[in-house]
Amino acid sequence: MARFGSNNNKEVPAVTSSSLSDIVFMLLFFFMVTTQMRETENKVMVTIPEASEVVKLERKDLASVINIGTPTRQYQAQYGTEARIQLNDSFKSVDDIRDFIAAERDSRSESDRQLMQVNIRADQDVRMGIITDVKQELRRCSALKIMYSARKGQ
Repeated sequence: MARFGSNNNKEVPAVTSSSLSDIVFMLLFFFMVTTQMRETENKVMVTIPEASEVVKLERKDLASVINIGTPTRQYQAQYGTEARIQLNDSFKSVDDIRDFIAAERDSRSESDRQLMQVNIRADQDVRMGIITDVKQELRRCSALKIMYSARKGQ
C-alpha cells in the first residue's frame, strides 16, 4: 500500500507582479475614456458673486453658458479691459446671441429643446447694463429660462 505522507515544509509562493502593469493600464484607460475635457476656453475673468439661496443644476448638458467679464491678460491688448461677452470660444456682441441660441437649440434633441436653460456667468464687478442687454436679447429669441452662476454666501 502506498503511503501518503504529509509534507509540513510547504512554503507560500511569492506574489507575482506580472499582472500589476495590466491593472495599471486598465485603470489609466478607464480614466482616459470617462474624463471629459473642458469644452471651451475661458477668455474672460469671472469672479462669481455670492448668493444667499443657491440651487445646484441637475442637468448640466441642457445649459448653454454665456460668460461676461473682462478679458484675460493675453486678450487685453487686443480687446481692452471693458467687459466682454464670450459665447463658446470667441468674443461676441449682444447681436450674436440670437445665432448662438439658435445653434444651441439645433444641437439638442427635440425633447430637450424645451428644457434648455441659459446660464449667465457674470463677473461680480460687471456693470448691470451689459447683463440687461443680454437678458433683453434672450427674451427676443424666446430663451426664457435664465439662471445665474453664484457661490454660496457665508
